[in-house]
Amino acid sequence: MYDNNNVFAKIARGEIPCDAIVENEFALSFYDINPMFEKHVLVIPRGPYMNILDFTANAPAAAQAGFWECFRKTAEKLGIENNFNILANAGADAPFFKQSVFHFHLHLVSGARRPECLKLMEQACK
Repeated sequence: MYDNNNVFAKIARGEIPCDAIVENEFALSFYDINPMFEKHVLVIPRGPYMNILDFTANAPAAAQAGFWECFRKTAEKLGIENNFNILANAGADAPFFKQSVFHFHLHLVSGARRPECLKLMEQACK
């Protein structure tokens, strides 16, 4: 069940501040507070979706289009539209990185890995 009081829901509603990059009526992008890469941002929908499968199955077409528009504009604004990775976690027992906030979000990353990232990746692959 979706928790309306999760941190990303509060950010989407403007109850918790963030370092926003791009926003529209359907989505918001902002800098990750614990970046693992030189450029590490999150893109979240404004609606109550737990993960990528929930979002793609239940978000109206306009919300999905608005989310991807926000994503595209974020990549363009950061100048990384040709060199990036996307990571989406689903579930507390996901095999690589576990989902810790149950509000659908994409990690959009580019540039050099920070030392913390290498440690986390090593731990995840054990």
